[in-house]
Amino acid sequence: MQKLEPKLITLCKKGNDLAQLQVYDAYAQAMFTIACRYLKNEEDAKDVMQDGFLKAFKNIKTYKPEATFGAWLKRIIINQCLDVLKKNKLEFDAVEVSELDIINEDDWQFDAAITKQEILDAIVQLNEKHKVVVQLYLLEGYDHEEISEILEIPVKTSRTHLRRGKLKLQDLLKHKYNEARY
Repeated sequence: MQKLEPKLITLCKKGNDLAQLQVYDAYAQAMFTIACRYLKNEEDAKDVMQDGFLKAFKNIKTYKPEATFGAWLKRIIINQCLDVLKKNKLEFDAVEVSELDIINEDDWQFDAAITKQEILDAIVQLNEKHKVVVQLYLLEGYDHEEISEILEIPVKTSRTHLRRGKLKLQDLLKHKYNEARY
């Protein structure tokens, strides 16, 4: 993504179609990639991406330059993805934290021989509610309070889903790499 924001964003706020097209061209591939991480097929990801851009351009006057336009747009796309998942009956049930001892989230190691793509492939195999929290936390960089807000779940539930997701990821990767150390 290029740094074309200030002038183009000002033009977009004025409804300039050419500026909107340039912003779309600059961010479309990255936003499509993000949508694909959350949704199961490319058609849904394309729909979400298109809807996300429409929503962004419709509400662009609310954009504040404290954050980059790309970060603002990314949040819209992720929220659109989560809306689709919720619409498809994905429910985030609150979990009793007493069921698990929460370990330090940063205490997660894996063999350096494992590629990012192999980890992404393993994430796709996770239970939907764990997969979404793992993606938001590990791939998108949201903290538990932000995840809690986005998914409308308690912070402790976010932590629990992350822990369970990481444990399942480790298990999936161990099976693939026959007792590799994690």
